[in-house]
Amino acid sequence: MVTPGTFFKASLNAGKEFFRPPLEDSERPPYRAPVMVPIRSIGPSHGPRIEKHLLALEPHDRYLRFGYVASDEQVQRYVAGLNFERDDIFGIYNRKLELIAMAHLALSIDPELKSCAEFGVSVLKHARGRGYGARLFDRAVIHSRNEGVSMMFIHALSENTAMLNIARKAGAVIERDGSESEAYLKLPPADLDSRMTEIVEEQMAQTDYRLKVQARQFWGILAMVQEVRRGVRDSRRL
Repeated sequence: MVTPGTFFKASLNAGKEFFRPPLEDSERPPYRAPVMVPIRSIGPSHGPRIEKHLLALEPHDRYLRFGYVASDEQVQRYVAGLNFERDDIFGIYNRKLELIAMAHLALSIDPELKSCAEFGVSVLKHARGRGYGARLFDRAVIHSRNEGVSMMFIHALSENTAMLNIARKAGAVIERDGSESEAYLKLPPADLDSRMTEIVEEQMAQTDYRLKVQARQFWGILAMVQEVRRGVRDSRRL
């Protein structure tokens, strides 16, 4: 469970980090997995970012995510068909407000299977190896429990070992049928811990996102001021 102390410490550290000058990729220190990964729920207003994220996936990654090599037009139709009132979308943003990882939790529309949901995830190539897929899965599990979901399904190609390993580690039963596999994870009912964890994690993610927005605005204004100063200096030399 995420404690309030952990939340406030993470928020403070995030604020200090966002307002440091951005580094080039070659200048960045070796990656260290954070204690907490801010994962926020995403609404319809983030549709363009969802589309940009999925269109950035390479052909093989689209194949693993959708089960076929989705064209740009098919990806756009998928995004246009997202039902934000019924389903839930979760995402991880970097400092540039780019959606680098996202998960789609689709709730069953079958009246006899109302307590079931299907999970799908995608992570951009440059953001892999950081455990984002597993973190998104954990976030989806907590939310599913709190929504009364008792069974989570993962339909994946058998070669998608990364996704199947995440499900297997969570205790899911995996059935393979040729090139495709189905994972079934039975979820325990919601409790105080699951409800408080989701509330705190969502609040932390919203705070993290607002800080990233403010930091981006700050550096944008600073860059504009510096450009004006350069223009003034250059005009004086003429």
